[in-house]
Amino acid sequence: MAQDALGNSISAASDAALSGIDDFVSGFLAYEKKAANVLGAADADPDSTIAQIYAGFSWMFLEAAGAEDQAALYLARAQQSAGGANRRETMMLAQLERWIAGDIPGVQAIGEQIVDEFPTDLASAKLHQYFSFNRGDAASMLRIARKIEAASPENPHVHGMLAFGYEQMHEIEKAELAARKALSLKEKEPWAQHALAHVMLSQGRVREGVQFMGDASRTWVDLNSFMYTHNWWHKALFHISLGDEQSVFDAYDLHVWGQEKDYSQDQVGAVSLLARMEIAGMSVGNRWEDVANHMRSRARDTIQPFLTIQYLYGLARAERAEADLLMQVVEDKARSSDAFDRLVWHDVVLPGCRGVLAHARGNYREAVRYLSIANPRIAQIGGSHAQRDLFGQILLDAHLKAGNWAIAQQLLEMRRTWDPDGVPLNRALAMVYEKLGKPEEAAQAAARHYA
Repeated sequence: MAQDALGNSISAASDAALSGIDDFVSGFLAYEKKAANVLGAADADPDSTIAQIYAGFSWMFLEAAGAEDQAALYLARAQQSAGGANRRETMMLAQLERWIAGDIPGVQAIGEQIVDEFPTDLASAKLHQYFSFNRGDAASMLRIARKIEAASPENPHVHGMLAFGYEQMHEIEKAELAARKALSLKEKEPWAQHALAHVMLSQGRVREGVQFMGDASRTWVDLNSFMYTHNWWHKALFHISLGDEQSVFDAYDLHVWGQEKDYSQDQVGAVSLLARMEIAGMSVGNRWEDVANHMRSRARDTIQPFLTIQYLYGLARAERAEADLLMQVVEDKARSSDAFDRLVWHDVVLPGCRGVLAHARGNYREAVRYLSIANPRIAQIGGSHAQRDLFGQILLDAHLKAGNWAIAQQLLEMRRTWDPDGVPLNRALAMVYEKLGKPEEAAQAAARHYA
């Protein structure tokens, strides 16, 4: 019986199919473009059940309308060839069925069982982390990574998964140790690099973060657009804190936007960075226009709440009519959804969308009203701490523009615990202290900056 690159048994597969399967597994773990090679391999060998399953997964990762229809074609092939499938493949086939049907809890329950029985199936563990991440379930992300550690102690991707799980659980020291372990095993482990960027951001290690990510960028070759753009996005956050506006523009124009403009993750990365740039006082010119041009098809997109809120903000900042349509779609989903995440849509996403829409249109008091409802539970929409901080920054900006100086002072001083010398932060704090009639504190804030 054949095996994949990690030693997991595979039923029927030609040499070409096996090569595509290995490309998917290794590429998925390493965020490399070669993962997409499984699509051609699946088409060339319709009798390879696991190749069809991975091809179906590949379509679902697009996080776009119509992906289910494409994935269903590979599901049908997998079902036809499943008579000779082994137990692991049979469970993965059930996962694809549940994923297409929108039953994410079902997908994860099967995934947990796969990892329990086949702990060297690192791709299944990675898939489980993906869904946990999208649900804001950091504990599950860490738990699944711990389950595979003993079976593959020298695999760098395992330690990368552990690092991010620890970081999202605020176990910062353990996160850094795991990331360093991953990078000692493989310099080009972009998920560990990403986890370490999170650690440095959370601890205010801004100059170190710029240096580390600058050095790491040498290894960002052949990465898929998400990982490439997202690591550059992280580097840009450090530059924002430093007040290095030119480097932020360079990161956005050369790396964050322009890789795969129709891909969901690239789109929200661009929205998120442009919003932060504006909040930091930077003029982004007509950059919203190009992003919005590529998000027209998102006007009815409620595939993931974390994505939807950012699509809405980007469309609204570009003053597109699609923003009103998407807001209505969110209203309808929040009222009528019977999905597993219906309470999140009603209690968090709905006020969150109302809040970001209000901010984008300059209705700052309304933005404060709705984001103050959504933000205490914003983790439930998915995304990382760093990504969800966008909504905290939008709320803070709304307080500032609404003239809520006392509240803004509290929020800014809390943010100084992890960004003590941030240039935009202290500039805003100096202005707030002036408004509060505290010139000494204003002078102290104005003097704080990175030398």
